[in-house]
Amino acid sequence: MKKIGIDDAGRGPVLGPMVLAGLMVDDEKEEVELKARGAKDSKLLTRAQRGKLVKIFREDYKYHVEIAEPKEIDEFPNLNNLEAVKCGLVINNLMKDETEKVKVVVDCPSVNIKAWGDYLMDTIVKKDLVDLHCEHKADFYHPSVSAASIIAKETREERLKELKKELGVNFGSGYPADPRTKDFLVETFGEKKYDSLIRKSWSTYKKIADKCDQKKLFYL
Repeated sequence: MKKIGIDDAGRGPVLGPMVLAGLMVDDEKEEVELKARGAKDSKLLTRAQRGKLVKIFREDYKYHVEIAEPKEIDEFPNLNNLEAVKCGLVINNLMKDETEKVKVVVDCPSVNIKAWGDYLMDTIVKKDLVDLHCEHKADFYHPSVSAASIIAKETREERLKELKKELGVNFGSGYPADPRTKDFLVETFGEKKYDSLIRKSWSTYKKIADKCDQKKLFYL
């Protein structure tokens, strides 16, 4: 049986996209190949280790990536449901040519695993061929999910690098706790050229927006 592992990167940042990645592997080769090559949760690896592994996984395995840009994240009613929709697109892409049952393991973002899994299943085209497993900490227990997490993380990092070059600014990691990210949001507030980068529905941005608007009123 073949197996697909799926994980995300960039759920929490106030800047940049969220990325979902899925990797397909023969079930019996998961431990032998992926784990032996060093597949583990991307958060436990250095950037150099991730960079080396992502090249191997992209070259040697079938994979697919879906990206949710900030505007889509802001406009979708629920982040967990948006992630389910993107997971469904990953699964549908990887399953296009499959005619036999495939085990799919997803690192579930929701506390309600069953409800989220049901929502995800509704987005899948070949339902009868998908043996779906939604789990917490799946990237820790399944090398295929670990490999997917590495692809997702590196894809997001590559996209951030491109954005920094395109916009000519270093906005840091994009995470709310990053001082450089906070400074960027304050210093560029109101500049339309950066709108596509920012998740304006995030509380971090809303608080900064409120302060900046109050400051403007004070000086009027």
